[in-house]
Amino acid sequence: MSFFFSFPIFKKRIKTKNPTKERAARAYDVRASAIFGVVAPFKDKHSLFSSFHRSRGVLSTERNDAVSGSTLFGLIHFQIPLMCLLQRPQQPPAAAVQLPQFSSELSRLRRRNLHHLPPVSAHRQVGRMFVAEKAGISIKSMVIKPPSHPTYDLQGVIKLALAEDAGGEGDVTSLATIPQEAEVEAHFLAKEDGVVAGIALAEMVFHEVDPTLKVEWSLKDGDSVHKGLKFGKVYGTAYSIIVAERVALNFMQRMSGIATLTKAMADAANPALILETRKTAPGLRLVDKWAVLIGGGRNHRLGLFDMVLIKDNHISAAGGVTNAIKAVDKYLEQKNLKMEVEVETRTLEEVHEVLNYASQTKTSLTRIMLDNMVVPLPYGDVDVSMLKEAVKLINGRFETEASGNVTLETVHKIGGTGVTYISSGALTHSVKALDISLKIDTELALQVGRRTKRA
Repeated sequence: MSFFFSFPIFKKRIKTKNPTKERAARAYDVRASAIFGVVAPFKDKHSLFSSFHRSRGVLSTERNDAVSGSTLFGLIHFQIPLMCLLQRPQQPPAAAVQLPQFSSELSRLRRRNLHHLPPVSAHRQVGRMFVAEKAGISIKSMVIKPPSHPTYDLQGVIKLALAEDAGGEGDVTSLATIPQEAEVEAHFLAKEDGVVAGIALAEMVFHEVDPTLKVEWSLKDGDSVHKGLKFGKVYGTAYSIIVAERVALNFMQRMSGIATLTKAMADAANPALILETRKTAPGLRLVDKWAVLIGGGRNHRLGLFDMVLIKDNHISAAGGVTNAIKAVDKYLEQKNLKMEVEVETRTLEEVHEVLNYASQTKTSLTRIMLDNMVVPLPYGDVDVSMLKEAVKLINGRFETEASGNVTLETVHKIGGTGVTYISSGALTHSVKALDISLKIDTELALQVGRRTKRA
C-alpha cells in the first residue's frame, strides 16, 4: 500500500512590479505534495510544473528512478518563485487512485518498471544498442548481430511491445494466482521443425522485464530445431517469466519463421544470393531483416536512405530510364555521396537503354534489377528464358537481381540463370511463424503435444 501526504513547504508572497502577478502571488499558498517512493524524475521545468500540479491530491503509481523527499524539496524550493507567478487557480483535488488490494509484495511487483515505459526514441544510434553488457545479452547468444541502422531503437521496440501487453496495469492474472516471490524454471519447446531465430532478442526481453532472470540455451540463432526439442530455459521469479513470455515468443516465432523460409530459399537459390525487400512489418524492419541474416540470406537496402533504387515510378516521373539515371548521377556528384545505385528494368529494351547509357557515360550505377522477367507457366513451372537473355546482355558489367514470381518452388530455376541476387518480399510479408512454446511443466506439455501431433 502506498501512502500519500501533503505538507506545507513555506508560505510566501512574492513582490513584483506587475500588480496582476502581485495579486496572483498573494492569492495562493504554496504547498507541495510528497509521495513516498512514487515520484518520477523531473527532466525539465515544464515536467516539474506539471508533476507539481498533478501531485495535489492524485496518487501516482510511478516508481522509476524515484526522487527522494529532500531532492524534491530542493527542486521545489528552487522553482517556487516562478511557480507562484505562473500557477493557475487551484482546481478541486482529484480522488486518489486506489491500487488493487493485493499484498504489499504483489503491489510492489505490480509497479515493476515495465509498466511505465518511456516512448520509443527515433534518434538513438543502433550501434549503442548492441553492446552485450548493456543489453543484458551473453556474447555467446548473439552469434549474428542485427544490421546497423542509424535511427532504429531496438530496445525501444522491446519496451513498446511490453507496454502494449501490460497496458499500464500489469498481468492481473499472475498477480491474482501466483504466490509472491515464487520461483520457477520454464523450458523453450519447439513444436515443429525449422531454424530457430530470436534467441538473443528473447534474452533482451527477459532482461528488460527482470535483470535477475537467468536464461540458458543449448542452441544458438541459426541452428536447426525439430518437433519436441527443448532448446533453452529461463529461471527466476514466476511473475517476471510469465510477463515476458508472450512478447519473447512473438519475436522468436516470427523471426524463426522468416529464418526457416530464408534458409530453404538460400539453399535452393545457390549460387545466387537471396535477399529480402522493404516489405517488412511496420516497426519491425530491423527484426525482420535480422532474421533473414540468421537464416543465411543477405540484406537488401534497410530503407530509403542507404541505397539509391530507381524503380518504375521514379522512371515514369523522370521521363524515362536514361533521364532517371542521369539525375541520380548528377545528384550524387553535387552532394558528394558514395552509395550503391540500382535501376529497375522491366523489358529487354530498357536493359539495352541502360547499357547504352553506361557505355557512353561515367555512371554510379552498380546493379540492374530484372523485374518480372520470370514468366509463370501452368502447374507451377516458370519460363526463365527472358531472364537468361537479360543476364547474357549485361555480361557481368553490373550486378544483377531477379525479382518477381519468386517462390520456394521456382527459386532454384531462377538461381540457375546466372543472376547475382534473387529478391523475395515473401520472406517477410508472408511469413508463417514457427511454433515455439515456453512451458513450466514440460512433461505435460509434451504429452499434450504428442496427442495433437505437435511434439
